[in-house]
Amino acid sequence: MKIALVTDAWRPQINGVVTTLVELVDQLNAKGHVVEVIHPDLFRTRPCPGYAGIDLAIRPYSQLARQLDAFVPDVIHVATEGPLGWAARKYCMKHALPFTTAFHTRFPEVLKAALHIPLWMGYALFRHFHKPSAGVLVPTQGVMRLLDGRGFRNLRSWTHGVDMRLFGYAETVTDHPDLVDLPRPIALYVGRVSYEKNIDSFLAMPWHGSKVVCGVGPLENALKEKFHHVCWLGVLPRDELALVYASADVFSFPSRNETFGLVMLESMACGTPVAAYPVDGPLEVLRADPDHPHHRKGGVLHEDLAFASLEALKVPRAEARSQALTFSWDESTRLFEQHIVPIRRT
Repeated sequence: MKIALVTDAWRPQINGVVTTLVELVDQLNAKGHVVEVIHPDLFRTRPCPGYAGIDLAIRPYSQLARQLDAFVPDVIHVATEGPLGWAARKYCMKHALPFTTAFHTRFPEVLKAALHIPLWMGYALFRHFHKPSAGVLVPTQGVMRLLDGRGFRNLRSWTHGVDMRLFGYAETVTDHPDLVDLPRPIALYVGRVSYEKNIDSFLAMPWHGSKVVCGVGPLENALKEKFHHVCWLGVLPRDELALVYASADVFSFPSRNETFGLVMLESMACGTPVAAYPVDGPLEVLRADPDHPHHRKGGVLHEDLAFASLEALKVPRAEARSQALTFSWDESTRLFEQHIVPIRRT
C-alpha cells in the first residue's frame, strides 16, 4: 500500500511526535508498505515563533499538491495541525479524498500558556481542523474522553510503544560519566524546556539529591539563570540518552497536559521508575495493577511531585521494565493499519 504521511514534525526536530512517526514509518516499511513522508525540509521554511529549532513550511499547498499528484497514494494520513497539515486537509477536501488525522499534542493548552489564547478558542480551531477526518487517532483514553467532551468525532484509539533494544534494561543504577560526581538520588527530566511542560514544578520541588535536565526549548536560558543547582545536559543522541536514563534513580515527569509521554516509557524500559501527576498520559502509561487498584505499575502518581519522586525510589527496577514491555510499536502499527482509510479511485 502507498501511504502519504504529511507532518509538520520531522527530523531534525527532537520530540515525542517525531519519535512516534519515525518508528511508525520504519514499521510500515518493514511490512512492505511504501511510505512517502511530506515534511518541512522539502519546502521553504521559517522558524516557528517562540520555538527555536522548529521550522514551518511557508505557503506549501501548491508544492504539496504536486507531490501528492505524483505519488498517487492509496492512503493519506495527516499527522499534525501545522501549515502542511492544513494544506493536506485542503487537498483532500478539494479532491473528495478520505484521510485520517492524529491528535499528538494538546496545542490549545500550549497556546494558552504561551499566548494566553482561551482554551475554548484553541479547541474550536482544532475541532474544525479534525472535523472532516475519517478517523482522529488519539493515544490515550483520557484524551479521547477530553476530545469527545469538546465535540470531536470519529475518534480512534492509537497507543504508542518503545524500542526495547535501544532503551536497554539496567538491573542496577549505572554511572554515566556526566553524572558520576552528582549527589544521589538523581531525579531526571527529559523533554522540551517549554511553556506547556510545567518544568518549573520539577525544578522547584524540594529534593535532597541532584536534578538533571535533558532537553532544550524557549525557557531554557531563563531557567538556567534561576536554577543554578540543576545539571543541564542539553540534547543528546538517543543511544546516549538511554545511558542517562539508566543512570538516574527516578524519572520525574511534571507535565499536566501530555497526550501520552513517550519519555516515561523510555525511562521505564531502562529500569528507572517514574514519578508524575495523576493526569492523562501518566494514567495511561502507569496503568493500575488489577490486583491492587491503588498501585501503579512502574512508578508513582501523586499531586505532590516531590512526594511521588521519593516514593518512586522504592519501585523495583524490574517492575518499571515489565510495565514498559506492555507497550510495543508492533501493536501501535497494527492499530494504525486498522484505522487508515483507503482511497477508492475510479
